[in-house]
Formats: sequence, structure tokens, C-alpha cells
Amino acid sequence: MQDRIGFARDEITFAAGDSFPLAGTLFRGDGDGPLALISSAAAVPRGIYARFAEHLVAERGFRAALTYDYRGVAGSRIPRGWKARPSMADWAEKDMAAAVDRLESVAPGHSMVGVGQSFGGQGLGLCGRANRFDRYLMVAVMSGHWAYTAEPYKVFASMNLVGVPLAMLTGRVPGWIGLGQTLPGTVFRQWARWGRSPDYFFADAKMDAARRFAEVRTPILSIGVEDDVWGTPKAQEAILKAYANAPVERMRVSPAAAGQPIGHLGFFRPAFRETLWRPAIDWLADNRPSVAPKLSQIR
Repeated sequence: MQDRIGFARDEITFAAGDSFPLAGTLFRGDGDGPLALISSAAAVPRGIYARFAEHLVAERGFRAALTYDYRGVAGSRIPRGWKARPSMADWAEKDMAAAVDRLESVAPGHSMVGVGQSFGGQGLGLCGRANRFDRYLMVAVMSGHWAYTAEPYKVFASMNLVGVPLAMLTGRVPGWIGLGQTLPGTVFRQWARWGRSPDYFFADAKMDAARRFAEVRTPILSIGVEDDVWGTPKAQEAILKAYANAPVERMRVSPAAAGQPIGHLGFFRPAFRETLWRPAIDWLADNRPSVAPKLSQIR
């Protein structure tokens, strides 16, 4: 769909390495800025990021931006007859990797940056494509261990006393339990199992996550939010410390200075275009060494 001169938005489908069909939205422009891959939080549909992606391309001169749904979430429905059981690990290892490759096809060899919210920040260490990103912006990245949240007993109960039994009984976990979109039961059960350990998926020998994270050398800016009940400083650090060989800047912003609540998902609301978006996009687009002076004022 051609919205205006120099800008197009297309709904696309592309295949992961195991042929799973993934739904995405590709935003294209005529600027010479980087390509941007936007990877969602767990159980969050790609539409949440549409205004941010459009802003990157139509107003900030990015060459293209791609949002996409992980398998089993929103538009990336499990095809009838699909026999493999989806997992949360698939989201990074197969789906995010395929999204990098699909975005690469828009302009091969062009500069590429990443934006990952929550699980999308964890995915950098697991996707096997970290070296393709020149820079990576993480928003509300955190470990999923229940005890690191600001509402530990509520999170534990939702995940393990409500979500896991529903997953076992029905094969799916509906979004009404308060954790986002409906998820396949196998995805949710892996997420809950990881979250029961203080070491999260680093305790899962099959993931080999510590080694994989240590291989990442992409510059990272991690923005935490003070009213995010999931992404507490302890939860944020539990992930960031694993990026042991990457240059990491850590910032936290407050809702008071931003003028309204932000929470776990609020960063991408257009209301924050000037306060939160602008300095973060400057860091992505302009190779500026630090946004600390600007973001430190949003406290």
C-alpha cells in the first residue's frame, strides 16, 4: 500500500527456516538511513509498534522497518496440520533470524539496526544474527523470573497456578489472564518453566544461552522504565550482564518526567515521540556515542 510519496506500508508473509509462515508489516521509504528490525515483547502483536516503525521511515529517513509476529501470536497463526510444537526458543532462533534475513533482502548489505522490547531484547543473544546489527536498542528488557518483578506473587500465580494448568488442559493460554495475546500451550509452558528459575533460560542446558550471549558484540542501549512492574532494575540486569562482551549503556526513565505513565509496553505510544523516541532514535540513526545527557533528563 502506497500511503504517500516516498513511503509504503505492505502486509507480508515470509517463511522461517522450518517453513513456518510469519506475518509481518514492511515499512519502506526513500531515505538512506538504516534498516530497522523491531522485535516484539512476549505475546504482544506487531501492531503495537506500527506508529514507531512508520515514524522511523516516514519522518526519520530510515530505509525500511519491519515488524513481525512470532509464531503462534496474533497474525502468525499455526497452520492447520502443522505438527511441530512451537516453543518460545523458536521465536528467537527461527522467527527473529528469518525476520533479519527478510529485512536484509530489502537492501542487501545496507546498515541495519534493531529494536527489541522485553523478549525482543533477549532474542538478540539467541537469534544467531547479532553481528548483522550495527546497534541495538532494548526497551524494558528483563529476565522472566517471577521473583524479580515488582509483583512477584501475582506474576507467579498468573504464570504457574493459572497459565500452566490452562496450557496443559486446553493446549493454549488465553490473553485474559493478563499476559498479552493468546499463546500456544507449549510456548507458555516453556516460558513459565524458565521463569521459575532465578537463572531463567540460562539454567536450561539445551539453550546454551550464556555462551551465545557472550558472543554478542553489538553496541546496546537498554532503556528501563521506573513504573514497569516486570522490568525492575534487578530483572533488567539479570539479562544485560550476560551480554558480557558487548558495549552496553543502561538508562532508566520515569513517568513523572515523561508526563504520564509508561509501564512495560508504553514506550512505543506516539505521545512519547519527542520525549522518549527522539533521543533513542538519534542513537540508532546518527551513530551518536551516548544519549545519556538527553535521556537522563526524563527522570
